[in-house]
Amino acid sequence: MTSTSALRLPAEWEAQSAVLLAWPHADTDWAERLAEVETTYTALISAITRYQEAIICVADAALRSHAEALLQAAGANPARLRFVEIAYDDTWLRDSGPITLSDGKHFQLTDFRFTGWGGKFAASRDDELVRGLIARKVFAPAAHRRIDWALEGGGIESDGAGTILTTWQCLHQRHPQLSREQIETMLRSSLEAQRILWLDHGYLEGDDTDAHIDTLARFAPDQAIVYQDCDDPDDHHYAELNAMAEELAALRTVDGQPYRLHALPWARPIRDGERRLAASYANYLIVNGAVLIPAYGDAADGEAARVIAAAHPGRRIEQIPCRPLIWQNGSLHCVTMQLPKGVLA
Repeated sequence: MTSTSALRLPAEWEAQSAVLLAWPHADTDWAERLAEVETTYTALISAITRYQEAIICVADAALRSHAEALLQAAGANPARLRFVEIAYDDTWLRDSGPITLSDGKHFQLTDFRFTGWGGKFAASRDDELVRGLIARKVFAPAAHRRIDWALEGGGIESDGAGTILTTWQCLHQRHPQLSREQIETMLRSSLEAQRILWLDHGYLEGDDTDAHIDTLARFAPDQAIVYQDCDDPDDHHYAELNAMAEELAALRTVDGQPYRLHALPWARPIRDGERRLAASYANYLIVNGAVLIPAYGDAADGEAARVIAAAHPGRRIEQIPCRPLIWQNGSLHCVTMQLPKGVLA
């Protein structure tokens, strides 16, 4: 099935209006380590505002004042901060925020059902987030397409030219009753996609998203893919991530050529007690003129920055301390959602 619509899902490296986030607070799952995770949010949002606007969801006026004070102290650009008071369950805006399709002039806020990653967590307020943002007039006039079908933004990667990269593990978990062909049909029609590329391998211990693609492999400009490698034969991820690397090497572009592959280094295991945390360097965020990348205080941080810089030439590379984020099983890309140029009111 081939779409005839002019709408498409832009690549993340295309021009943006802003990045959407939600500030952690005591009624989210961050309560136990709130001050620690706020250090990551202040660093992240300060970096974003060096390049473009940050739209920050806050639960109430008191939280807005608190966040503003922290961001001011951190040197965030106040002219590029915009706050929206709205209810939310947690702060993973990659998965509850809008997936925005565009033809350059018109926009569609695609609003899939958010189920808390297959019912693992309460998500009723997050599932209403897109409608709430529309009601608060965050966006320019745009079509709102609600789709009663579970999909998270972290579960898909777009090259901006009609190709979607995803993992079978995640989408099969969300829709076990559907065949691969049936899921492909839904992805093509809802995302105006021309083709779907699947990975059957790849996972990270500590990841409760069922192998979101944005923790494993990311499209990059000029027919490239950046992916999380594992070079430690004694690590139990080794076989699975090497099988994923072989799958990536076998993928072909629309023109039938292999993708240029950029392998990310492997961080040493990071643990919270007995629990291993999912420290992926693939979970980076592209903004206008820069790439913001996770840093874990590991010796591999510098090599990860070098690899990502090579895959995204011409952009500044900024490292954001992300150890606090992976305590709750996500990283930098997971807490953000980019909004394409022109979509804001």
